[in-house]
Amino acid sequence: QVQLVESGGGLVQAGGSLRLSCAASGSTLSVYFMGWFRQAPGKERDFVAGISWSGRTIDYADSAKGRFTISRDNAKNTGYLQMDALQPEDTAVYYCAARLRTALPSRSPREYDYWGQGTQVTVSS
Repeated sequence: QVQLVESGGGLVQAGGSLRLSCAASGSTLSVYFMGWFRQAPGKERDFVAGISWSGRTIDYADSAKGRFTISRDNAKNTGYLQMDALQPEDTAVYYCAARLRTALPSRSPREYDYWGQGTQVTVSS
């Protein structure tokens, strides 16, 4: 079992920045790949970024490239998503997710085993 808790969301003006955190507890050694997703009202849950346990494999959605940076601190069992140059279209609930038993990246929510409760990010224009 792995528990994930996100934090760091909030309200920010367009062009601003936020740093999301995802604290993992439980069987964290089995977390081989961590992903960030987001879901806006009435829309599907979309992949944002992902990182392997070693940090050697990183994947970004096109919408995140150049603006968002994913990282992780294994000593703290915590993942991060630094979001810069935020725009109103980035408004959504952001979730972190853990993929067990494989370090292969995946953009499909169905291939993740555990999810956090989500944190709201609202970007005003």
